[in-house]
Amino acid sequence: MRIAKICLMGATAVVTVGLGAASAVAAPTDSTTVTFEILAGTLDIDAPTTADLGDGAPGGTITGQLGPVTVTDSRGATDASWVATVTASVFQTGGGTPPETVLPEEIDYWSGPATATTGTGTFTPGQATAGDAEPLSSVTPVVAFTHTGGTGGNTATWNPTLVVNVPLDSVAGVYTGTVTHSVA
Repeated sequence: MRIAKICLMGATAVVTVGLGAASAVAAPTDSTTVTFEILAGTLDIDAPTTADLGDGAPGGTITGQLGPVTVTDSRGATDASWVATVTASVFQTGGGTPPETVLPEEIDYWSGPATATTGTGTFTPGQATAGDAEPLSSVTPVVAFTHTGGTGGNTATWNPTLVVNVPLDSVAGVYTGTVTHSVA
């Protein structure tokens, strides 16, 4: 008789476990709340921090490349056009007297062709060849590169050349100034 009691208790335990499992039935559907963020795109230009064009004598020229300049357009616009321009400050050495000064107008800028582009539209250098070089100015911006048409994001990179027409009365020294690229 003792054996019957143990079997009956085991059967009761199995029925209890089975009933408990039946009450945990999964739902036929379930939802997840999803979020994401769309950031406002920007139009940016990046140019080298410093550049050394080399050296030359009074009355000669000093020619050197500035380094890669890149426009990045992440605005996602239906018309992704932009214009990049360039200006320059006065270049000086020593006390900045006239013989210690090279004016921006004595420095020619030549953008050259794009070294890399992405996106759609037309990319156009401001000065495609060395013969198209234009004198810089501290007042009037020179067009460096343009992008017309296209949609969405795009980028353009070029490596402009500067030609310093060294004045005859220039004194020896390291001349320092600023070349500023802008995009709009």
